[in-house]
Amino acid sequence: MFMGEYQHSVDEKGRLIVPARFREELGERFVITRGLDNCLFVYPLQEWAMLGQKLKALSFTKSDARAFMRFFFSGAVECEVDRQGRILIPNNLREHARLKRDVVVIGVSTRVEIWSQEVWQEYSNGANLSFESIAEKIADIDI
Repeated sequence: MFMGEYQHSVDEKGRLIVPARFREELGERFVITRGLDNCLFVYPLQEWAMLGQKLKALSFTKSDARAFMRFFFSGAVECEVDRQGRILIPNNLREHARLKRDVVVIGVSTRVEIWSQEVWQEYSNGANLSFESIAEKIADIDI
């Protein structure tokens, strides 16, 4: 399970060091794609395959389903970690997530998310105000 928050930076070539705690669980190869909320989603290959099966079940006759699948899969790329623990994030994905230099890498249960530090701070500040109401709407468990 992925959890935690790590501050890192993207170098001038678009490379990012993947936190050591995440590298082991992600494996040698994994998938990175456009995420929601202007971040990137990173999946271990096994999790990516399971997600792909779920998305294949969506009705292709519905325009929203087609649009989401195009958005999600067209941005996907398989990555490998180099000897220094870095991945190369393609330019189109860096643009999507507005990644410049400072980034935040977070664990979110079955996936890792990569955020621009600025976007993450904006999101976190806004979300903090409503976590209680969100929990009331979605949580059927005691936390």
